[in-house]
Amino acid sequence: MQSPFLAGCARVVASALAMAHAASLAATFPEPSALPDQPGLPDPLVLMSGERVKSARDWERRRRPELRALFQHYMYGDLPGRPGRMRFETVAEHDDFLGGAGTLRLVRVTCGASDPTVIDLMVVTPRDARGRVPVFLAMNFCGNHAVSSDPRIPLTRGWLYQSCAGCTDNHATEAGRGGQAMDWPIADILARGHAFATFCSTDIDSDRGDVSDGVRATEARRRGETPTGADRGTIAAWAWGFHRCVDYLVTDKRVDARRIVAVGHSRNGKTALLAGAMDDRIALAIPHQAGCGGTAPSRGTTGESVERINRAFPHWFNARFKSFTNAPARLPFDQHALVALMAPRPVLLSNAEQDTWANPAGQFEVLKAAEPVYRLLGAGGVDATSMPPNGSLVRSRLGYYIRPGKHSMTADDWRVFMDFAEAHLGGRRR
Repeated sequence: MQSPFLAGCARVVASALAMAHAASLAATFPEPSALPDQPGLPDPLVLMSGERVKSARDWERRRRPELRALFQHYMYGDLPGRPGRMRFETVAEHDDFLGGAGTLRLVRVTCGASDPTVIDLMVVTPRDARGRVPVFLAMNFCGNHAVSSDPRIPLTRGWLYQSCAGCTDNHATEAGRGGQAMDWPIADILARGHAFATFCSTDIDSDRGDVSDGVRATEARRRGETPTGADRGTIAAWAWGFHRCVDYLVTDKRVDARRIVAVGHSRNGKTALLAGAMDDRIALAIPHQAGCGGTAPSRGTTGESVERINRAFPHWFNARFKSFTNAPARLPFDQHALVALMAPRPVLLSNAEQDTWANPAGQFEVLKAAEPVYRLLGAGGVDATSMPPNGSLVRSRLGYYIRPGKHSMTADDWRVFMDFAEAHLGGRRR
C-alpha cells in the first residue's frame, strides 16, 4: 500500500499539473463585460462551451479544472504554486501541554529558498494517542499565542488587528496570551481524539487593503513589480498557506494524512473552503458562517453583497472581481460551484440564526445547488429538502447546521464540527 507521504507527493504533482492546465484555460476566458447575464445559479455541470457534463470522467478531466481556473481568473486570483524548496523545522516540542493532555509541537515551515515565506505552525496531538489521528487545521487572526495561554508559544511576529487582545501598535504583547482561547476549545478537541493545528494569517499576508507584505509582495518583487494593496487576492494567498501547512502535516507521523479537516470562521471560513476546493489532500471542509465570497450566493439579495464586500475588502479578491460589483449575475459561476469542487468529499456549512449578514438561507440554496455534482459522483445529496430546525445537524456529505445566536465561533460549534467529521472520517484509530 502506498504510504501517506508518497500519496501526498503524488497529489501535489497532480495539483501542480492542474494549476498549469488552469492557467492555459484562463487564456480562453472572455472579458467580464462579454459574459451573459445568468440571474439564477449557473448549472455546475455545464461547461463554458455550453456542453453538458454527463460522466464522472468528464467532470474530473474537463469541468473541474475549468471551474478551478474560473474562480482564480474572475474572483480570487491565482493561487501560488508549491515553492521549489520547503523546509520543516521543529522548534520545540512539549509533552505536558494542557496538564499532559496533549503534546505541543512548534514547527517552522519555510517556503522558498530566497525571500522565503515563514509560517509558524502550532500542532497539538492527544498525548495518549496510539496511532495516527485526524487533524483540524485552522487559520487564526490574532496569533498562535492568542489561541492558548501557554507561555511557551512564541508571540506572533507580524502585523495584527488592533482589536486583538493585548495588541499594541498592531503588534502582539504578552498581554494577548490566551485572548481567543474560548474560541478554540483545544482540550475538548484532544479529548475527542483529534489533533489541532493552527497558523496566523499575518505569516502569509496581513489583512490590510493598503499594504501587501506577505507572499503576494514576494511574488511581486520576483516579477520586478512594486507590491500593491488592493486587488491582490489575499483569500487565495491564505488558502496557499493552508496548502503549505498540509505539506507538513502529511509528513507528521502522529496525524492521519487521509483525515485532514480545514475549518474556519467568517473570512477564515471563506479561506478554508477555497483551500479544500483547490487541494484534494484536504478530506473535509467546514466553512463556518462564511457568507459572501465564501458560502453565500454572490447573486443573493440578503446580507452582504458583492458590491459591499468589494468596497470594504478590495484586497481579498482580484481586480477582475470588481467588474462584477454591480453585475454579479454575469459571473459564470456562483459559490455552489466552489462547494461542488469539494465533491465527493464532505463539506459542512454552519450558521447562526441571527447572523443574517452571512445569509444562512442562501447558503442552504448553495448547498442544494451543488447536489448534481455530488450525485454524479455517487456521493448523494443533502439529506433535507428545506433548512433544518435550530440545533439539528444534517449529516449527509453535503451537511448543514444552524443554531440560535449571532456571528461567532463557540465550543458548542466545535462539538458539531467534530460530530460531523467523525460521521464521515471516523474517530480515533487505535
